[in-house]
Amino acid sequence: MNPTLSLLGLAAAAVLAGLSTLPAQAQVSAAEAQVNALEGLAGKQPGTRRSFAKGLCATGHFVGNTVGRTLSTAAVFNGDKVPAVIRFSVGGGNPRASDKGKSARGLAVALDLANGEQWQMANLSAPIFFVSRPEQVVPFLEARTADPATGKPDAAKLKAFNDANPDTTKQGAYFARNPVPASYGATPYWSTNAFVFSDAQGVNRHVRWQFVPVKGFEGLNDEQLKALPDNFLAEELRKRVAAGPVVFDFKVQLAEAGDNLTNPTEAWPDSRLLLPAGQLVIDKVEADGAGACERMTFNPIVLPKGIAPSADPVLNARAAPYGVSLGRRLTEAAGK
Repeated sequence: MNPTLSLLGLAAAAVLAGLSTLPAQAQVSAAEAQVNALEGLAGKQPGTRRSFAKGLCATGHFVGNTVGRTLSTAAVFNGDKVPAVIRFSVGGGNPRASDKGKSARGLAVALDLANGEQWQMANLSAPIFFVSRPEQVVPFLEARTADPATGKPDAAKLKAFNDANPDTTKQGAYFARNPVPASYGATPYWSTNAFVFSDAQGVNRHVRWQFVPVKGFEGLNDEQLKALPDNFLAEELRKRVAAGPVVFDFKVQLAEAGDNLTNPTEAWPDSRLLLPAGQLVIDKVEADGAGACERMTFNPIVLPKGIAPSADPVLNARAAPYGVSLGRRLTEAAGK
């Protein structure tokens, strides 16, 4: 059985088991409430992901290096080619979203290690996450959901939420002041959450990581955007990879005393040590919407030995809604 589906099946079962102990009037878990809010924001899109619905699959490999081996005992850094399944995506729950929007791009990665372990990642094209606490997710989404009477979010409700939760405005401000990426393969991606690397001497270090395109960032100005269709990213990536592999440097940022380890809306200073620990190489992009990534959720707490989740509550709350979303998606697909 696919280890991803097995793990997520257990997560979904745990959610359902927990529901049976709740009183009748409270039989919606926090995970279900998040998925319901995502559906409310984007509208129900049967058979698709509830977040980052628009995307495509790719494959390649990861190679760790000696720097990685000094930071973590994880077998992924032993220098071998580790098979990688990759999913590039556009933020939001609409599978027909425009590629020209100033929104998140996703780089999800699953690495299958030779020892049977797996490392899954859900990286974003911003150094910060959109909430600092799990309980902010539902009201954040609801404040941005259109009122059926007007077809637009309630401006007063949105302002009230933003004023009470200024940390949730940072990611949107980041996208607003930066150009729209010209390619999935020409923009950096960040873990946003902190993780813990353990080395051979038993030393634990809090880290965040980045995937940095070797050929640099490519952004689009307004005139360039006007000349492009709404669905340019997938075909652009296919052409780019056909001309040669797309390569990202995997860089590990080390926390220092005073850095916030549990709030993903706070970026660590650029002065923090950033060490190159490997490379991700993409050498194939699927010709259509199919591929190995379609039945995966890229749960960021599926980690190999030598890497552990931090105490970040946002990170540790992500597995349950992933399980709920996957269960709904697979059920809808089976019912077609």
